[in-house]
Amino acid sequence: MAILIKNIKELIQVEEKPQPRVAGKAMSKLKTIQNAWLLIEGERIRDFGKMPPGELPITNYKPERSGARRSQLPMQKDHVEENDSLQVIDATGKMVFPSFCDSHTHLVYAGSREIEYIDKIRGLSYEEIARRGGGILNSARRLHEAGEEELVAQALARLNEIMMTGTGAVEIKSGYGLTVEDELKMLRVIQKLKKISPVTIVPTFLGAHAVPAEFKGRQGDFVDMVISEMIPRVASEELADFIDVFCDRGFFTVAETDRILNAGMKYGMRAKIHANELDYSGGIQVGVKYNALSVDHLEFTGEEEIACLSGTETMPTVLPGAAFFLEMAYAPVRKMIDAGLPVAMASDFNPGSSPSGNMQFILSMACIKYRMLPEEAIHAVTINGAYAMGLSDDYGSIARGKIANLFITHPIPTYAFMPYAYGSNKVESVILNGKFIARNP
Repeated sequence: MAILIKNIKELIQVEEKPQPRVAGKAMSKLKTIQNAWLLIEGERIRDFGKMPPGELPITNYKPERSGARRSQLPMQKDHVEENDSLQVIDATGKMVFPSFCDSHTHLVYAGSREIEYIDKIRGLSYEEIARRGGGILNSARRLHEAGEEELVAQALARLNEIMMTGTGAVEIKSGYGLTVEDELKMLRVIQKLKKISPVTIVPTFLGAHAVPAEFKGRQGDFVDMVISEMIPRVASEELADFIDVFCDRGFFTVAETDRILNAGMKYGMRAKIHANELDYSGGIQVGVKYNALSVDHLEFTGEEEIACLSGTETMPTVLPGAAFFLEMAYAPVRKMIDAGLPVAMASDFNPGSSPSGNMQFILSMACIKYRMLPEEAIHAVTINGAYAMGLSDDYGSIARGKIANLFITHPIPTYAFMPYAYGSNKVESVILNGKFIARNP
């Protein structure tokens, strides 16, 4: 089945020569085609270009249903084989974007935590709530009590929600298990979601998310358990692509993080790091030491950390939702970009510090709070997010041969309207893996 989208007002994030990520000054430049067409064959983008003037050539195709009429195609006849089935979408007045790539979420969880939200309103800090048994430990208790099917149903609803706001690829972490069996349960749920959701899912093992209450005063014993029991089991069942550690004040030290990452690397799991959310923790440096694919949060990032990241393969990933929800300092994104670094933006969708996976809001936050240009912000939530999941060969831009993960907007005046009009859903139609998935009213 082929899909032709014609009369596109503007085709966004076009790449003639695909690149794995965009960094520094290049982030301010965005390739687009006005008055464009796009052809999808199978699951991949076959071709695209500018609509030709005058009469459109007619290409014959075999209709999927008898009686369907032939369609006019703005392309040469050899772009579609005769007798191919074809769906034609007229995008007059609308734009086409590559789907958002959300490289940091915790969207498998059991229930919400709005009571802690009220505590926060009353003035308690994130760390104070955690010390009272809230935070990650609260989610761990709830996850322990929930069955796999219940977790699948809750997470699938969240996946469908973010899909309809433009997300086509998402990383999902474990980390609310904190025991061997519950961590495995979370990762098995993520594997089930991979099979039933059209959204591309990347699983990450985050056993070292917090220290369970029963290990209070024995943090080293818990680290030993992560290394000797959790990691081998996760690897033997092939449940995760990456390994993550919350390396920050009050959580895991640099030395502990080093041990865990080293163990994960031996089993083929590349590092991703929660780093420098609460303090200058050394998380960025240990992430770079282990060639982490990304270091995430980064509220506390100075000249030393920026210099450490320069010239590396590690993607600095900022999570605006958490900084906004927790009223934290905002990462120095302008300094990072001006220093030549790439930057990705992700939602951190989770029940405690960022209860939203809406990447349109993250796109707006990038411009409003981090002073990113719309072009820079679009790179951050598409190609750079794809890179931070190891997916940029196939996702994150409009390029020939890439997976056709994209969305069609409602009629909008410019692509800058996407971050400008925060709070409204600008996505009209969703195409994932080359298939028309759904349409918003």
